[in-house]
Amino acid sequence: MKNKDVIRLIESRREFSSPGSLKKLEMEGGCGVVGLACNEKVSGKHIMQSLIQMHNRGNSKGGGIAALGLNSSQCGVSQKILEEDYLIQVAYLDPSVRHQVEKEFIISNLDVHTSYPLPTLKDYRAVDGLDMKPPEVWRYFCRVKDNALSQFILKNNLDALERQKAEDEFIYQNTYKLNNKFYTSLGEKRAFVLSHGRNMIILKIVGYAEQLIEYYQIENLEAHIWVGHQRYPTKGKVWHPGGAHPFMGMNEALIHNGDFANYYSIAEYLSQRNIYPLFLTDTEVAVLLFDLLNRVYEYPLEYIIEAIAPTTERDFYLLPEEKRKIYRAIQTSHIHSSPDGPWFFIIGQNNIKQKSFQLLGITDTSMLRPQVFAFQENGVSIGLVASEKQAIDATLRSLHQEDKRFLPYADFYWNARGGSYTDGGAFIFTVKGNDLVITDKFGRRISVNKEHDCPSVHISAGKSEDVDPTEKIKEFTKTIDQRWRIPIKDRASALSNSEEYLNEIFLSMSAQKQAENLYRYSDWKKTDSLSPPGSQKEVLVINCEKFPAEGRQSISRFMVEAYQLGWKNFITFNWRGQRFCGCGLGSESNDVRIDVFGSSGDYLASGLDGAEIVVHESAQDQIAQIMKSGKLVVYGDVGQTFMYGAKGGEVYVLGNAAGRPLINAVGAPRVIINGTCLDYLAESFMAGNPLEGGGFVILNGLKFSEKGEIIELEAPYPGGNLFSLASGGAIYIRDPFLKVEEGQLNGGRLIELTEKDWELILPYLEENERLFKIPVKRLLSPNGELRSFNQVYRKVEAVELKVLQKGHR
Repeated sequence: MKNKDVIRLIESRREFSSPGSLKKLEMEGGCGVVGLACNEKVSGKHIMQSLIQMHNRGNSKGGGIAALGLNSSQCGVSQKILEEDYLIQVAYLDPSVRHQVEKEFIISNLDVHTSYPLPTLKDYRAVDGLDMKPPEVWRYFCRVKDNALSQFILKNNLDALERQKAEDEFIYQNTYKLNNKFYTSLGEKRAFVLSHGRNMIILKIVGYAEQLIEYYQIENLEAHIWVGHQRYPTKGKVWHPGGAHPFMGMNEALIHNGDFANYYSIAEYLSQRNIYPLFLTDTEVAVLLFDLLNRVYEYPLEYIIEAIAPTTERDFYLLPEEKRKIYRAIQTSHIHSSPDGPWFFIIGQNNIKQKSFQLLGITDTSMLRPQVFAFQENGVSIGLVASEKQAIDATLRSLHQEDKRFLPYADFYWNARGGSYTDGGAFIFTVKGNDLVITDKFGRRISVNKEHDCPSVHISAGKSEDVDPTEKIKEFTKTIDQRWRIPIKDRASALSNSEEYLNEIFLSMSAQKQAENLYRYSDWKKTDSLSPPGSQKEVLVINCEKFPAEGRQSISRFMVEAYQLGWKNFITFNWRGQRFCGCGLGSESNDVRIDVFGSSGDYLASGLDGAEIVVHESAQDQIAQIMKSGKLVVYGDVGQTFMYGAKGGEVYVLGNAAGRPLINAVGAPRVIINGTCLDYLAESFMAGNPLEGGGFVILNGLKFSEKGEIIELEAPYPGGNLFSLASGGAIYIRDPFLKVEEGQLNGGRLIELTEKDWELILPYLEENERLFKIPVKRLLSPNGELRSFNQVYRKVEAVELKVLQKGHR
């Protein structure tokens, strides 16, 4: 679009007026977000399960979904109408105004091809826990009348604009006027437009998102793209669904977890372009900004992301010179309208121009909001993004139950590092035709090579009656723990099959007599009948599936009660995102061991003081917080703020950590991370002198290739804030090629390892070898060449900060 056309389009909104105060009315807390993109249409019931498991990320004040790439027959229209018409959905909080709304804003301006109310349950109270009746929603398939559009173009001097773009703007302004009259200008909210894009819908209620799916009966509605949101507003009275997510652009639906301190700055920027928020929330101004940059300014997606989440610090200077010039110009123009965060966006978009549907995940540079991406390809391709890994697993598990081409676990998972010079901290799943393609911010394709010339791996269940269950448990556990060594083409299926066989063994124990078995089975229905163990060796096997995520009846509380009865050995399986595993055991729990199978939730091992917990999959966010002593082993990755405020303990992580691991840790934690972390490792670390009993972190900078081989990461530490503001402790970083720079430190310095340092960390590396089969010799042999320890590892130690020196005087 030419500059003069942009100016004329913005001027065409000159009749818009500010609704009054630009001050936001509500604050957002730790919301739950999820999205999926699939090259085949999938039903709403599959995203529903992930929303159920993130129920505790909402507080009943708002839930919503969006679906893009719909099934025309389910919508009651032809494919042509579905693709070409605007699908307008109006929520009538007061159904008596419907005829007035239709007369003023629908029938008068639009050719309506089909309209109907969305079906609902007869009584909203039939939905468990739904306290407020959702709005009556009407759906209109329509186009702008030719005469009305021609007059609009003539009046606003938009004749140079493509007629399709002018029609989009007409719809946009028509929606604004409707909302301004029936939603914002009255003290009483009566109606508002939920969505108006092509081949997409948005629905939202005061309640939870899974309640919405049930009430509007969209469990079987099919779409290529789904996004869902559990809202957790922490300020303001919420009695209507207008402030719930998603919010619409033109053909977009945006949800987010986070909060903006500079809401007013963004709203002021928009008002200078005749754009005024009506719902007064962060999410609304975010999608208005996206629509401005995308539809009006017509920026490429890369530049939109840069305007919203600017690249800063070290990452900026590692970009190519030409890109730095462009990004510097973008930041100069847009820095005051960039949401300052912390935030994480998921956007579903119908890209009309490219004839595709897209799912975008974008994180800010502070990386304080949890996010996980995943991809699976097994005859059908699906990409997912969510606040929690367990939500992704819940969706895949639901799909697997209906269609075995989907596996319960993804081929691979990853976290985004906001503003990264390597991928931009943003990823896009694009569905076009029968293909699903993943790209990063820079348009580079992310792919998995499953065609390696490696033998296929098959997991045999055997006959459980012929084999000691203990031996079978060990066999399948070993496969799960060492799945990274399996070529990626078989990795997800090996994990899924081994877990399935293990679950069969565990479930079969429910029928065995107590006296005949080393194992005692328990589940949600048997919590009241648990008795003490018959011996110290007896193992309590707990099926976690039906336990609530938290609270007095949670699995974590049941484990504490079992411990108080004398149980010391636990095998827990079928985790479904429940929180606080291992919390509350208290001190002197040194002889307790807990094995965790499935999708465990946040805060696992937090406050641990003596027990040993072994997680046979990846763990989530905030695990091992304020850990005091004991041992934690994770056969996968760990999430945000791992070991926050920890005081001690021994921890081994096979994979990566997300942002801010060991922030504010003190005392003597001893930690090995075999991969890397996003950034802010050991920020404000206060762990004394490791050579005198203090704490340390060993960072090995490894990963497993698509063939299952141990290889070096391109950079052992990618971020620009390593050991920031630390006053004690140390990081032993495996950096044989000297890629870590002084500029990545902020309060630390790089020094050479001494013999005493090596004597200190070697026993932990040897235990790491025993657990994960990563030989110390391999660690000392980058590129196959055996070196001395001080040619492979470097030490980062704290230095006295000048600002603290001044304060001390």
